[in-house]
Amino acid sequence: MPVVNNGNFEARIRNRAILNDRVEEEAELPKKKDGMKCNTKNKAILKVYMYDLPPEFHFELLDWKAQGGSVWPDITKNIPQYPGGLNLQHSIEYWLTLDLLASEIPNIPRASSVIRVRNSSEADLIFVPFFASLSYNKFSKKTPHKKKGNDRALQDKLVDYVTNQELWKQSQGKDHFIVAHHPNSLLSARMKLWQATFILSDFGRYPPNIANVDKDVIAPYKHVIKPYVNDTSDFDTRTTLLYFQGAIYRKDGGFARQELFYLLKDEKDVHFTFGSVQRNGINKTTQGMHASKFCLNIAGDTPSSNRLFDAIVSHCVPVIISDEIELPYEDVLDYSEFCIFVRTSDAVKEHFLINLIRSIKKDEWTRKRDRLKEVEDFFKFQYPSKEGDAVQMIWQAVARKVPAMRLKIHKSKRFSHTVTKKEQGLKSIPSQRLNSTFFGARQI
Repeated sequence: MPVVNNGNFEARIRNRAILNDRVEEEAELPKKKDGMKCNTKNKAILKVYMYDLPPEFHFELLDWKAQGGSVWPDITKNIPQYPGGLNLQHSIEYWLTLDLLASEIPNIPRASSVIRVRNSSEADLIFVPFFASLSYNKFSKKTPHKKKGNDRALQDKLVDYVTNQELWKQSQGKDHFIVAHHPNSLLSARMKLWQATFILSDFGRYPPNIANVDKDVIAPYKHVIKPYVNDTSDFDTRTTLLYFQGAIYRKDGGFARQELFYLLKDEKDVHFTFGSVQRNGINKTTQGMHASKFCLNIAGDTPSSNRLFDAIVSHCVPVIISDEIELPYEDVLDYSEFCIFVRTSDAVKEHFLINLIRSIKKDEWTRKRDRLKEVEDFFKFQYPSKEGDAVQMIWQAVARKVPAMRLKIHKSKRFSHTVTKKEQGLKSIPSQRLNSTFFGARQI
């Protein structure tokens, strides 16, 4: 198994202290009062060291074939395409990896929240570019006559690769990050790589000691339906009051869907039906959301779904009924400005939800719709990335985790110099002198 040992640990920790001097406290977001978009540029440059994982962990999953010993595709000539349909909703690792590769190519116009560095001593973070969601979607089913599926086999190889790297051993993974956006992706490896920061869609299938809001980053789904470009609709022209189309009977926390179906199915100007991507389902949903004032986002098998982000780019005010949901960038973005939140226990009361929605008048709806138009770019993935899009917002969210990562690493080093006199080759240095020597060397 190849091992990377690039740069020393102490130098990396010292260099990370510089990040705070470069980071603005928050990304500046559009203000709601006058509708003007403010500068979303973040002057900080996050420096990321990315492992050159073998292609089987990333672009080979897109049927790209490496040539001449290359690890990465030449993105100036040909960019391997991600599968369409619902596969796209969890494609986050693909966009982040492309953005890091593009950061090394001067003639590709892109935003500048992050750059890839080749020397790990210069890095703020270490990125493990495993396309975990794609691996799950392609290989999760067991192959006949095999004890485990190809996805599990690839995860086992990943754990072996990563945990044998000197960079991992030096920090026990506390400065590494991995994308596992599909709720079932990295199902086995997450239990062994849990000290890394995960980029996830939610915490629905993670125990809190493995993933939590303090350690990890919530990223948006990539919207599946088409954005509403040149939207001139208003409260009066959107003729559907409330819209939901999707799976109605779900397990786990999704019981509210079927309860709401029976409560709302006979309401006029409410569209609440079963739907899927089959039989032109995406186009039908696009048309339905574009014609609706409010769009339901109800917990299903997990607290989150791409339906919220489809609603945002449709300028359809989201109605979120999911008590355990965590939302992207919520430390810098106030979702109450453009969403309606309803507790599940209230939503399933007879007449509660429909009366609440009907009580929201044109002026309030218009304010929320206008705010949706201001923030929608924060949820759009594209290549090359642009200032204030989803790729850059995720990088900035990751950058805001760096101080906490550094704190964990510093704390873990408190007693790293507690060694025996024999190991140091020292005979009679008093303990106080040893302590003062090492405290003097500490970075403050």
